[in-house]
Amino acid sequence: MKKIVESANLQLELDLAGSSWGLSSRKANDFSIDGAKLGVSYRLGRSSQQALDPWRAVEVTAVQQVSTTQGLARQVSIDFGADRNGMYSALTFALLESSPLLLWQMRIENVSSQPMLLDRLDMLRWDGRSSSLRFAGPRPDLAFFSNGWQSWSTSGAYGARERARRTRLGFLQHPLNVNPATPHSRKVGYFSSNLFGVIGDRATRRAVLAGFLSERQHFGSVEARLSSGASALGLWASGDGIRLEAGASFETDWACLCLIDVDGTDPLGPYLEAVAREHQLLPINPLDEEESSVRGRLPLRCRIPAGWCSWYHYFQNVSAQDIQANLSAVQSLYPDLVLDLVQIDDGFETQVGDWFTFKPTFPQGVAPVAAEIRSAGLTPGLWLAPFLVHPRSRLAADHPEWLLHGRLNRPVNAGYVMDTFMTALDLTHPGARDYARDVVGTAVQQWGFPYLKLDFLYAAALPGRRYDPTRTRAQVLRASLEELRAAAGDDAMLLGCGCPLGPAIGVVDAMRVGSDVDIRWKPALKGISFFYQNEPHVPSARNAIQNVLARAPMQNRWWINDPDCLLLRPETELTLAEVQTLASIIALSGGSLVISDYLPSLPADRLAIAAALLPLIGQPARVMDWFDTQTPSHLRLDLQGACGSWHLLALFNWKDEPQEMTLHLSDYGLAVDRVYWGREFWAGRVFDAKNGSLPLGEISPHGAALLAVRAPQQETPVYLGGDLHLSQGLEVTAWEVFSDALHFSIQRPGRIVGLVDISLPGPVRKVTLNGGSLLWERVAAGVYRLPVQAFETAAIQVSWSG
Repeated sequence: MKKIVESANLQLELDLAGSSWGLSSRKANDFSIDGAKLGVSYRLGRSSQQALDPWRAVEVTAVQQVSTTQGLARQVSIDFGADRNGMYSALTFALLESSPLLLWQMRIENVSSQPMLLDRLDMLRWDGRSSSLRFAGPRPDLAFFSNGWQSWSTSGAYGARERARRTRLGFLQHPLNVNPATPHSRKVGYFSSNLFGVIGDRATRRAVLAGFLSERQHFGSVEARLSSGASALGLWASGDGIRLEAGASFETDWACLCLIDVDGTDPLGPYLEAVAREHQLLPINPLDEEESSVRGRLPLRCRIPAGWCSWYHYFQNVSAQDIQANLSAVQSLYPDLVLDLVQIDDGFETQVGDWFTFKPTFPQGVAPVAAEIRSAGLTPGLWLAPFLVHPRSRLAADHPEWLLHGRLNRPVNAGYVMDTFMTALDLTHPGARDYARDVVGTAVQQWGFPYLKLDFLYAAALPGRRYDPTRTRAQVLRASLEELRAAAGDDAMLLGCGCPLGPAIGVVDAMRVGSDVDIRWKPALKGISFFYQNEPHVPSARNAIQNVLARAPMQNRWWINDPDCLLLRPETELTLAEVQTLASIIALSGGSLVISDYLPSLPADRLAIAAALLPLIGQPARVMDWFDTQTPSHLRLDLQGACGSWHLLALFNWKDEPQEMTLHLSDYGLAVDRVYWGREFWAGRVFDAKNGSLPLGEISPHGAALLAVRAPQQETPVYLGGDLHLSQGLEVTAWEVFSDALHFSIQRPGRIVGLVDISLPGPVRKVTLNGGSLLWERVAAGVYRLPVQAFETAAIQVSWSG
């Protein structure tokens, strides 16, 4: 017996006699999933594990058209009844009418008289034989995109002949970065992911995304095996061994399968937007130039942060005087460098967990410092790790019952952090929950910090023995975050960090999307780099960039992406080229910009790098090769302003040695038979495309080339770019062309000092700046360079000979 359900995009086949289901595309015969199974793994007390294969005693409803949070869908429900132990199950499938998504959800209930322990709910079971996935084409080139569990967990794409990146530091790093319910194979072609994953064919550019629309109820895991024949795909919900009492039920979050066009303008958009709808999120609108230059114009939660943080200069050795010195520097740099946020990071509290007592370096606590920041017209920010506990804290000594316990009734290992093995609160214990809520409420309501960086949030989701054994790790984390949001209030801005992504969607306003940056390119620990340089999660500029690129599409969809801090000072181990790369990635992420240097001593040329990133662009670049390599190197951002439309293209050299590089327009989806001008931001060179290519010359190790690329129109002036703003065009606020003259205006906060390049249809006769004569330089045929110096507004008039 088979039942067929169809939408405009997909066909679902329920094989009730064969105890399986399948899915295929209707528009193109490009993929199919065959033999998909369901299953529930549970235990009865201490007895062996039970497996429910819910395909007997089937009762199927008629296909109905229903209205869901995702729009109209064709829906069918299946009642499987109860097995011999009293585990009841039911399933609902929904095919969306307007997008290529299949949704399905499982509900189970313990209808017996004894409790059960729930281990796992297989939504798409993979046992090495079932749930085969096939892509059309004679020789598929399969790949898998993996999303890490939390902020710092490595993400990226892998080919079928590669191995997933894994830490070698075991118990030092696993508690921080690895979801214990997700397998981590070192075999070639075996991959896993959290929340969602993408499996596809690099040859045909078609792919399928498997995942969940939320993680309110459980963590979701994806597993894939890539082979030249039929590949396998698995998707399941983690039960975490919770206690399902007699009469209790459990319902999964909606599982999802989605068709992906790898080269589409927004390949992950249908899934990301479905998740946003599931959480009733409104889109976060990018700031325009005028709004972002005026302090306090928008509510705090709607502003993309631009500010300063104490961590990467002072680390834990920070004082109130240090904060005050940098606050004074922020004020003195305004309006040439407009920073709105001053954030105190770790180092003010006596111990992690003891948030209400302060080090001697903050003799009056942090509230007076917040008042100083606020009186300067800036936003005070504070770092907290509300779920993490130092084993030598007073909290651990006074309230051991608040701690999460593991084997041998010892506090759990929350990973090696700050030179010790941290532990965590049990957030199902009323006392621990009240304490975490009180810490956040006090920080916002009494100390006066409307911006909180909440760090090490994974600690709430560690496995262990909880006060309430009936709640999954995801349920505990989600509920705890919601309580922190309620304590902070609706007006406070919350940045999640070290946080599993799914449970935080719709709660936090911003999210760290990568590992910590560092003062060096590759990871090192205690000054030792050789053993650690390949570690995927350890702080480093390279690892931070990896995830910022992988998670770029989340910006403006689920939250504001936080790419971590920009380090500018020459005293780090980062080369100038690496600093420029970090600045480029941060700007093109569309997310926040936070500087973490000693501002009073920053050289003018390094301050100019930060100034060129402001106002923030606010929208993410499209990562062109996101599915083709572990670390993408091609970014494209389409921009439009007063001077027309243009493309901002980035090309990176991730190798450890210089490379002769050429930018190929075809790699960015641009026509190769058109004429383009390109201006590179960091070197200030002007190029013209030849045969669809822009030869860039030698790019430094880990360096970047960032070009504004424009298609000139015949006999019309073109703004080619400049060094005033990294966008090379958003600084232009007016552009008026006459028969033999051009009038345009540039606006920037504070002083305007830099170079502007334009192309003209004839030789220059005269150039004026704010009414005064301006010298100019011819740098190529028809290309002229104008040195601009003004305050806030530069009105430029250019005339040329016919």
